[in-house]
Amino acid sequence: MTVSTIPLTGRTRVTFIVKWAASIVQIAGYAATGFGWTPWNLYLFVVGVLGWLAVGVLWKDRAIILIHLVALGSMLAGLASRSV
Repeated sequence: MTVSTIPLTGRTRVTFIVKWAASIVQIAGYAATGFGWTPWNLYLFVVGVLGWLAVGVLWKDRAIILIHLVALGSMLAGLASRSV
């Protein structure tokens, strides 16, 4: 049994790294929510959403861009309302 790998170069490598980093940060956001670490959970989610928004732009995937723009707007509105 052989394992073939796809060489990651240039834009593909950047997208791969951003995708996985953003996913890990969002998982940390879920954990922070579970532990009640507010507002740190929102900060983590914002970073994760920005990462996935970048991936959507790199992939030119409108669905990923749309959902993460909406999520980003919702989180920023929530953060702004907490500051008042």
